[in-house]
Amino acid sequence: MLKEIQVTGQKDTRSGFGDGIVEAARKNPNVVALTADLAGSMKLNQFMKEFPERYVQVGIAEANMMGIAAGLTIGGKIPYTTTFANFSTGRVYDQIRQSIAYSGKNVKICASHAGLTLGEDGATHQILEDIGLMKMLPGMTVIVPCDYNQTKAATMAIAEYVGPVYLRFGRPSWPIFTAADQKFEIGKAQFFSEGKDVSIFACGHMVWKAIEAGRILEDKGLSVEVVNIHTIKPLDTEAILKSIRKTRCAVTVEEHNIIGGLGDAIAQTAAKSFPIPIEYIGTNDTFGESGTPTQLLKKYGLDTQNIVEAAHKVIARKG
Repeated sequence: MLKEIQVTGQKDTRSGFGDGIVEAARKNPNVVALTADLAGSMKLNQFMKEFPERYVQVGIAEANMMGIAAGLTIGGKIPYTTTFANFSTGRVYDQIRQSIAYSGKNVKICASHAGLTLGEDGATHQILEDIGLMKMLPGMTVIVPCDYNQTKAATMAIAEYVGPVYLRFGRPSWPIFTAADQKFEIGKAQFFSEGKDVSIFACGHMVWKAIEAGRILEDKGLSVEVVNIHTIKPLDTEAILKSIRKTRCAVTVEEHNIIGGLGDAIAQTAAKSFPIPIEYIGTNDTFGESGTPTQLLKKYGLDTQNIVEAAHKVIARKG
């Protein structure tokens, strides 16, 4: 039952990254951190204090940071590049493609301030295309954890994974509802409930919104399956197909453009093996704007009630 999920606090997912990279560095002397003039925003203060010799401040030179990171892997280092999601992808796509993805370099591209919940910084910083950009790169793993604890666990887990990774997280304080001692499994979906009427697949901040919506739907007598697809690539197609074969319809929920993101990945999986009606929750081919996270999620149709309405709609569509 979704009502049994307990919120243990509130904290920004970027702090999960900051705490996770410190733990990863304590375990592995090859972990290094690079940042492009955003150490404070990326929560690197403790890392800098404990590992000053493993910290590189490149300044406002994101493309150079990617090149340096690629070079460090040749010497066996595990570089974590850190800046805002917009600067981690759109600004440096050529460098990532040519210097990291093409040669399979073991670089961890860690991106904060993603999506609409960046808030008041506005459209120029609220990148809503980054999941699509990164998942299209051959060999790139794409991870979007849902809360502080999961972001911390994912940050630690990617140090043990060999290959390029894109790790996406955010700025606002957000409910903590996953276990503090969890072991993060790349490519393994997380089920918060089992149901037979509708599957709700979500990632990042929207997992909590999906749980809230699922509770409302359960109160109306519906059986809801809420699934956290924290790894967009490689996608847990087995879990997705198992769910939709049971429910025969799905809602996808992401803080990203519905073009190229989680929804497209779910739809492609369904189209190949088990076609079903799908409703998408996400931004619809648009840029964002300045506002509070709550205001923006509501205006752009990413709020709890939007998910509830999409669930009713897709259940009706399956007949």
